[in-house]
Amino acid sequence: SLAHPGSTRRTTGCAAGVAFCQSFMHGAGISIIVGSSPGGKTTIGEGFIYSPRFNFIETEKLSVSAGIPLTVGLSISTSSYTNSNYNDGTAAVGIMVNAPVIINLNMGRGSTKANRQKFGYFVGAGFGYHHGDFLENGYDNQGYYYEEAKSINTWGPAGNAGMRFGIGRKHRNIEVRFSYMKGLTNNISTSMSAVSCLFNF
Repeated sequence: SLAHPGSTRRTTGCAAGVAFCQSFMHGAGISIIVGSSPGGKTTIGEGFIYSPRFNFIETEKLSVSAGIPLTVGLSISTSSYTNSNYNDGTAAVGIMVNAPVIINLNMGRGSTKANRQKFGYFVGAGFGYHHGDFLENGYDNQGYYYEEAKSINTWGPAGNAGMRFGIGRKHRNIEVRFSYMKGLTNNISTSMSAVSCLFNF
């Protein structure tokens, strides 16, 4: 149908106000994850992150989305032990996978494909899975100190927040993301903090 003279046609296909639009957005980049556990050494992981998300509520200024920012890479943990008799060193190197399911509130740039603001930000929470290698240390029954490499799988609550900076005239942007996950399963309480940089297409 023809628009009324003087009216503006909306290109998003959504009515004014809150719109239950459905759109897919995604980005990719690099991520650094620092993990720790009680009785263990700090583990540093580096990898690639792919972050797809599905907007299920959109307005002109914000969106609510569900996404899975998946990081795959290598985790490395090293340690050295020295006493009066000998020097010893241990390392744990393995595949790292971090996959939380996150519900985000997105504001400004990058919230929707139609938003052209220069800056944007987001915050959200959810539940995640993490696989990685840790060095566990302690003392055996004879009182000798030991370090052992362990591969773990854990689940727990997760959250993230970050900023987006516009590039060009379209919705593309650079995203800086800070995230945290607390693993509560497998009888090991682990925590993972990460910083990621992505280009959102």
